[in-house]
Formats: sequence, structure tokens, C-alpha cells
Amino acid sequence: MLGFLIALVSYGMNSELNSIFSSSRPPRHVSNYPPKVRTGLGGERMDPWGWLEDQKLPDTQAFLEAENSYFDSVLKAFSTKQDELYEEFKSRIKQTDLSVPVTKGPWSYYSRTEENKDYAIHCRIPATGGDEQVILDENALAVGLDYLSVGTSSVSPNHELLAYGVDLDGSERHRLYIVRIETGELLDEIIENTYYGLTWSNDSTTVYYVRPDDKMRPWQVFSHRLGTVPDRDRMIFEEVDDRYFVDVSKTKDESYITIDTSSKTTTETWLFPADEPDAEPKLFRQRVEGVEYYLDRHLTLGFVIITNDVREDFRVALADSGDSDWRDLLSFEIGTKVEAVDIFENHLALLVRRAGLTSIDIFDIDSGELRSVPKPDDVSTIYPTANPEYHSSKLRFEYTSMVTPRSVLELDMVSFESVVLKETEILGGYDPTRYETFRTWAKASDGTDVPISVVRERTNTKPAPTLLYGYGSYEFSLDPTFSTLRLSLLDRGFVYAIAHVRGGGELGRAWYRDGKLARKMNTFTDFIACADHLVATGISDRERLCARGGSAGGMLMGAVSNLAPEKFNTILAEVPFVDCLNTISDPDLPLTVTEWEEWGNPLQSREIYELMASYTPYENVTNVTYPNLIVTAGLNDPRVSYFEPAKWVAKLRDISPHSNVMLRCDMGFGHSGPSGRYDAWLEEAGFFALLLAAVTEAGTL
Repeated sequence: MLGFLIALVSYGMNSELNSIFSSSRPPRHVSNYPPKVRTGLGGERMDPWGWLEDQKLPDTQAFLEAENSYFDSVLKAFSTKQDELYEEFKSRIKQTDLSVPVTKGPWSYYSRTEENKDYAIHCRIPATGGDEQVILDENALAVGLDYLSVGTSSVSPNHELLAYGVDLDGSERHRLYIVRIETGELLDEIIENTYYGLTWSNDSTTVYYVRPDDKMRPWQVFSHRLGTVPDRDRMIFEEVDDRYFVDVSKTKDESYITIDTSSKTTTETWLFPADEPDAEPKLFRQRVEGVEYYLDRHLTLGFVIITNDVREDFRVALADSGDSDWRDLLSFEIGTKVEAVDIFENHLALLVRRAGLTSIDIFDIDSGELRSVPKPDDVSTIYPTANPEYHSSKLRFEYTSMVTPRSVLELDMVSFESVVLKETEILGGYDPTRYETFRTWAKASDGTDVPISVVRERTNTKPAPTLLYGYGSYEFSLDPTFSTLRLSLLDRGFVYAIAHVRGGGELGRAWYRDGKLARKMNTFTDFIACADHLVATGISDRERLCARGGSAGGMLMGAVSNLAPEKFNTILAEVPFVDCLNTISDPDLPLTVTEWEEWGNPLQSREIYELMASYTPYENVTNVTYPNLIVTAGLNDPRVSYFEPAKWVAKLRDISPHSNVMLRCDMGFGHSGPSGRYDAWLEEAGFFALLLAAVTEAGTL
């Protein structure tokens, strides 16, 4: 009897998905190439699947095509369920819809969608009322293309021109266009190889943009004067330190163009008057290792700065210049982190984080009073949205929770009364009282309390199939928000939970610090503790507990699949960063050098080398029975190279051939998957179908 129980835990229930896996024939790959020899502080190690890093090899293409064929064959068994979910998604989403117009000067700008069209249509109307004017129809741009993403856009101050950057293959290298809004005339001044970051001089004669280097690091800022040849554009800034990324923007009061250069731990700002297109950028304050500062400008207060120079969770300071004393404007209690500030003529709107959740505080400049915007639910998310008007006394913000669809509200910062401008409409009727959301806390292996946000049907009080989501890197916070698509899981008995593990930013800078570099293992053990907690408290059961994460969160999925394979039924690892030791040891790969401040440098630190070697998923594959592994990759992904998940899957198939593993590599996309909304919904319906099949007994799906 005991042996049977062990087998049940190790191999999971006899599910529909397992039945398909057991009857299918996964690809068997034979390497025709010698292993790559990797060297490091720990000596030499062999990389048997290193040849997959050469995209041009016919065998690499054959490998990816074989994996895609296998993925399609497994998913085909659940195509009816995928189609059902896809139609359900569409039936709930208002496919022809309109965003809330945002007024800037004489125009109100908004975007809208139309049924059966994948992309947004960007429009404007006169602020005083009048006819709609389409300024950019992404659907027209996408005709004949498999992928389209408008990565950055900016309307000129005189409202006559639109500059926008387009990514056509998911590589995140953009082509920059400029169009005359009134006539739709495209200027013959197309600029190649640009990145995110775009703004205009105040006289609308010059556009400033960012260029990436050959490793996809944004490192140069150029100015382009209208009417000139782009090849002669002037480079006005260059960041030579490989750890730093560059961005360009404008202060809220429109006084300055700012060039921000930042590593993972340090920032520096250069600026010049927005009224002087030919001015040279001047340094605001020289970088100090470990100190971050982010500035904006108020016409009477001067520069408003958020910085961690004397307070780890940041303070709000004022300065007349970078060289002057930085004066405290506001003080905050321990446990409150200042995340951002939005500047208005008579108010400052502060986005802060308390006890792991966001809040908005309004500072009245004249009275000095600080007030928090009320929230109806504790476990929720609130944040400022588009507020381009400096002289306004109204703050636009969004509010959502895991049971509350997104709403756009407007707060009168004088009367402190707010009105709802738009609530996301769920077609077919949505009753939020059917669901409940709450926060529970897991106990980590070192005794730390780790928060978990949970949503489920209110009647779903017995142990239920559960999808646990995690990330835990770069101080990125997974805030509890609503998902229309997620309803299809909840209505079929699933619990959805977010593990707010260390390495994220939910509980302040210390929470992030305790999940990076030499303390990275906390991220993985925290996630496992969250999984154990959900089972121990009866929210989930071990046989139907699933996990999901992408990118660095995909690395988390790979790590926990090695550390605790018996604790999960199925793991969905999207574009996972699973070959991290090899990648972080190669400074010639994109992003590696700047990543050393996040993960550590295994080329110089024996401690970091050994730690990464102990958790990197690719290096630690063993002959155990893994959970069902659903893995994705993007051939054009500039952030996590396609070969990381490909090599991981190859090694899993070789060392643990009895495990159920499937890989789908998007052959024309990048890090974020399909660009069209219908393709994205269909992809998600497929993932949901596989997860449902994984927790459903054979023959009952």
C-alpha cells in the first residue's frame, strides 16, 4: 500500500494529459556534435547540447520543428477544449471597445478596438468636441505581417506629428516613423535600429530617440531634426559602461529633456532645456555606486527627486540643482516604500507600497497635508495612469483586485471626491460576489513569512486544483489584479494564487535584496514553501497543484522542478531563463554584463559560481520523474535566447526520458509571444486546456 502511495505522489493522477503523453512518441534527439567545453572557477564542465546555440545549423532547425510538431500533436488531443475556452474568452470580452480619452492641450487622445481586429486604433477628438481623427491604425500596419508591436510613440508638442517605433519580428529593434497626423503623410525620414524611449523638443522640430548596441543594450541617444537625412542624426549621449541602460524623456513641466542611465543598482541623469534643441546634455549629479535617483521638475518647487541615498526604501527630496543640498520633503514610516511620483501644479501624487500592496498618497503643496486615496478592498492594486496635464487638479488612476475588473477613476485632489470614468465590462454577466480573494502567509524555511494572494469561487472551500504563479526577480512586484481569461479556470474549480517570493519588490528593497545574488536560493525555497502552505491549509491538494512562471519566473519554474519535482502536477515555464550559469558566464551574450548586479558574476566570485551551479535548471537535470513540463521559447527573443529552453528540454529528454516534456518555440516571435490579441487568446486557451487535462481524471474531461 505504501508503495502505491509513493507512486501516486511521484507520477501524479491518471489524468487526461498523462494518458496522451503515455500514448505519444516524443522526439528522440541524437547529437551529432561534440559537447561544448565550458570553463569557470569550478573547472571544466561539458555542455552536450551547446550546438543548439547555433541557429543556422540545419540540425537546430530540425530540432525545433520536431519539438513544435510534438507539441501540436499533444495539444491537438485537447483542441475541442481549447476551442471551447477560446470562444468563452471572446464571449466575455467586449471586443469593440474604447479607452477613456486623455486630454492634452486642444485634443483628447484615446485608443479603441474593433471586433475581429487584432490591434488597437489610436484616435483623437478636439477637447471641446468634434469628429474623430485616426492618428494610427495598427491593423493597417500589420497587414501581411505575422508580428507587429508598436513599442514606443510620441505626439509632437504642436500636435501635428506622430513619431512611433515598430518591431516587426519580436526582436525589440524598432524602425522609427514620423507621420503628419492631419494628412496621414508619412515623412521620408525613416530611422532604423531604434529602441524604447522617444520624446520631442518643445518647438516640435526635433525628435530624440535611443539606439541599442549589438547586444541589445540601449546605450546612445540621438537627435533627429525634421527635414534632414537620418544618417546625419547627431549623437548627443553615449553610455560606455556595459552595466547601464539609457532612456530619454521629458519632465512633467516640459522644461527639460532628461537622459537617464541606470544599472540594476545605480542611476545618473543628464538634462538640457527642452526649448533648446541643439543644447548639450549636462550632468545633474554624478553617479554613486548603489545610489539611485529619479527626478522630475515642478515649476515652483524645483526638482522633485525620489532617491535611496539615505533611506533604503527611498525618500522624496527637493533640489534647486544636482549640486545643491537635497532637502527632505516628506517622511515615511518604516515599511513604506516610495515607488513613483506624478507632479501637478498644486499637488504631488505618490505611488507607495505598504505591507506589500500599492497605495496612492496625495500631497497638497500649499497646506502640506498628505492623504491616502481610499481603497474598497485590502488585497487590491491601485496606481496612477495617464496624467499629462501639469496644471490639472484631477488625478486619473486605476483600481483592480483579483475579483474586481479594472476601473479608471478620476480624483479631485482638492475635494478628494472621485468618480468612476470606466469599468471594464465583462460580457454575459459577471457577479463578483461569486468569488473571494484573500491573502495568506507561508512560512519559509528560514522562518520568514511569505505572502500569497489567492482567488477562488466562494463555494470552492475543499482542496482544489490550483495554479500557483511566481516570478521573484529584479524587484518586480506581482500585484493582485483581475483577469477576464482567468475566470475560465476559476469557473471550472481552479484556485489561482500568486506567490510573492523574495527577489520581488512587494515588501520593499530588503525583500528584493534577500532574493538576489548570494541569497537567490530564497526565491526558490519561498515558492516551495508557498506550495506546501496551500496544501497544508487545504486550499489545494498535492496531486492537482500546478505552477507557472515566465522569463526569470521561468527559471524559478525550472529550479523548483529540480528541487521538488514531487510537489507539482504540471509546470508551465514560459521563455524560461534556465541556462543561467552559461549565459551569465558569457559577456558576449546580450544583457549579460548588466545582469551581474542581479545574479552575481560567476567569472569572478567562486561563491556565486558554486551557488549558480547548484540551482541553474539546465545543469541540475537528474533522472527523476518530473512534473508535466510545458515549455515555450521565442526564436527572436532578445531577452532569453531560444536555445536556453531548447537545451533544457533536450537534456530532460536525454536524462529523464520517462518524464512528460513538451516544447513550443514560436518561430517568428520574441519574448512576449504573439502580438495579435486573438492569437494570444488562442495560445492561452491551449495552455488552459492542457492544465485542465492535467488535473482531470482520464475519461472525464
